[in-house]
Amino acid sequence: MKEKVEAVLNKVRPYLQRDGGDVELVDVDANGLVKVRLKGACGG
Repeated sequence: MKEKVEAVLNKVRPYLQRDGGDVELVDVDANGLVKVRLKGACGG
């Protein structure tokens, strides 16, 4: 599951990086809950 989530994040990552941000996969738990960390211009 974690590999599938990373693959999807890798598809959107270039768009975030174009605006000065990025996204990092923090965790995927046993229930399928995905936690990400937004970085740079995306962080709030």
